[in-house]
Amino acid sequence: MMLEKQRQELYRLHLELPRSGLVTWTGGNVSLRDPGTGYVLIKPSGVRYEALQPEHMVVLDLQGKVIEGGLSPSSDTASHLYIYRQREDVAGIVHTHSPYATAFAALGKPIPVFLTAQADEFGGPIPCAGFALIGGEQIGKLVVETIGESPAVLLKNHGVFTIGKDATAAVKAAVMVEDAARTVFYAMRLGRPISIPNDMVERLHKRYTEKYGQ
Repeated sequence: MMLEKQRQELYRLHLELPRSGLVTWTGGNVSLRDPGTGYVLIKPSGVRYEALQPEHMVVLDLQGKVIEGGLSPSSDTASHLYIYRQREDVAGIVHTHSPYATAFAALGKPIPVFLTAQADEFGGPIPCAGFALIGGEQIGKLVVETIGESPAVLLKNHGVFTIGKDATAAVKAAVMVEDAARTVFYAMRLGRPISIPNDMVERLHKRYTEKYGQ
């Protein structure tokens, strides 16, 4: 079996989605691009998370040809592959229907910057793209057109896509989107949240990306 280490990593990261309340039943998926081969690994379609195993992951090339795997790949595969072809800097993608972020998507609204944590992680509002049907490249095209410099974008009436330099970064962004959306939702219920000025957002994001952590 090829790319065993990558399969283990992808399996582990998929378990983070239900653990963080980002998915239900078989919804959502994580993919990663292996830098050595250029192949993409993605969750198989319709497999519940508690039944998922590393050997179930499907390996494809960037044109969608299955290289290894006995199960059908995720129904979102074409969009993942489109994003990878357009964004050479991206090596991990996550799709979820996490409830608070998807509530904003149901309204077709971006998530404004009311929180320093959102400024840190995303450097601005989390944008909302238009509507597209599942199954082809159209969702991927909307992601690429709308996401800008953010690692996350909402899809109208659908859910969330996040990207990263690797799959771990993309999963982290998916967790942080939902955390921000939940707090903003509560703040809007309490009153009128106060936006952080753009210059402060830029300073917070710069500090976080250049100085935070080890």
